[in-house]
Amino acid sequence: MDRDQAQDQDPDQEQDQAQDHDREDRDREDWERLRLEQETKDERKVWYFLAYFLFGIHFIAFVMIYAVRHAK
Repeated sequence: MDRDQAQDQDPDQEQDQAQDHDREDRDREDWERLRLEQETKDERKVWYFLAYFLFGIHFIAFVMIYAVRHAK
């Protein structure tokens, strides 16, 4: 009798499990997409920081070269 009850519940449970599995897949894909978007933004910020840093270093170097060459 337990076996009959288990078989009666299987289609509903299988459908619920399939829906849960689909939901988990969608959640995982959404999380992966959001993580990739954030990683792209962070990488862009790093490149901007590097560009400003290198510009600043070169600007200071040129000012120092100018100061040394024009010192009396």
